Amino acid sequence: MSDYSVKLYNSYNQQLEPFQRKADGAPVSLYVCGITPYDTTHLGHAFTYTTADIFIRYLAYCGQPVHYVQNVTDIDDDILQKAAAEGEDWRQLGNRWTRHFIEDMQALNVRAPDEFPRATETIPQIITRVEALVDQGVAYPAAGSVYFDVDSWSDFGHLSKLPRSEMLPVANERGNHPDDPHKRHPLDFVLWQAQAPGEPSWASPWGQGRPGWHIECSTMATQLLGETIDVHMGGSDLLFPHHECEIAQVTPLTGKRFVRYWMHIAMVRKDGEKMSKSLGNLVMVRDLLERFSPNAIRLYLGQHYYREPWSYEEEELLAAEELTNKITEAVHTKPANVDGASGVDGASGALDPMAAQRTFEEAMAEDLNTPQAMLSIEGLTAQILRAKRQNIAVGKAPETLRKLCEVFGLCFAAEPPSAAAWSPHLQRFGN
Repeated sequence: MSDYSVKLYNSYNQQLEPFQRKADGAPVSLYVCGITPYDTTHLGHAFTYTTADIFIRYLAYCGQPVHYVQNVTDIDDDILQKAAAEGEDWRQLGNRWTRHFIEDMQALNVRAPDEFPRATETIPQIITRVEALVDQGVAYPAAGSVYFDVDSWSDFGHLSKLPRSEMLPVANERGNHPDDPHKRHPLDFVLWQAQAPGEPSWASPWGQGRPGWHIECSTMATQLLGETIDVHMGGSDLLFPHHECEIAQVTPLTGKRFVRYWMHIAMVRKDGEKMSKSLGNLVMVRDLLERFSPNAIRLYLGQHYYREPWSYEEEELLAAEELTNKITEAVHTKPANVDGASGVDGASGALDPMAAQRTFEEAMAEDLNTPQAMLSIEGLTAQILRAKRQNIAVGKAPETLRKLCEVFGLCFAAEPPSAAAWSPHLQRFGN
């Protein structure tokens, strides 16, 4: 590809910043917050993980390898509540929905992470981290639980830019318990929570209990990717408190910047509201796959800029299916058309794809501007089909189109090439 200077919007500084590739050829370290497996995969999940997939594929297109970790939060209040309601073992429920998620990602040709850790596999390391935070004076034990003392960390709030007066309502909406009598401050968050009756637990210096949500991710991220990771991605709803708390848990122990680039993916809406389980307005990936091709779904998701909220519209998905058919025809057009016309790219009247490739690369280099990059794909598709009708040689244009579409995760083979890489992860989540 042409050597464009890649820029990414860094949520930490709230500005576009040059993305520094690894000069020594070392992989970019990427952590993406994974699922809490207690229900089916919806379109909002798909937007997050296909965006991460496009980012990884784009870096590969640029010649930059990636070390990709995505976690599974397999112990959580939602899982325990769902398991109790359905009379199912919490482990089996988590495994079942994780397999469901993996199968959806396979169908959508989403690349598998290099590592796919469970929170419950990291309990000893989590306990060690919590002990270190207590020793550092930024956390305190109380009644069998351990809490992070937000007043002890002056940088708390740097990522979200929220004033303290606005933090508490947001945190309360996302699992905070401000009335917990053992807290010093309503915003203090749990690192280790004492065992509740009937819940699974692990032994710790503070008694039986289980880890808090925030400490799970920060421990898995640093354990597998090091004290400073290059890129941390997740939904915009995780920016506060989850990602803010991750920073607070890591930095006091390392004295280093935890993440170089924070990338947050916007919410998907339906009928003007955020798509969520609690609102009951989910569009399920599995349902869409029964009616639309995986390529159409990938195109539909890729047509939306990752930082801008958008609403599900079936008409747009129908249009994406039509475009998929045109792209497929264009990709399979032979360099010389059916009547035997031939030529060389840029000469003898043959189609030259370089202009479309340049505009695609320029768009992707500007903070993954996928809607603009998609226009290049559409334009090149139209050029190829027009040349085909006019009996003009298309040269290398179909192959160029294929390469650009593969950055968006489109697959033109009988089986998605990314599916096999998920198989080891799928086996780990058997019953």
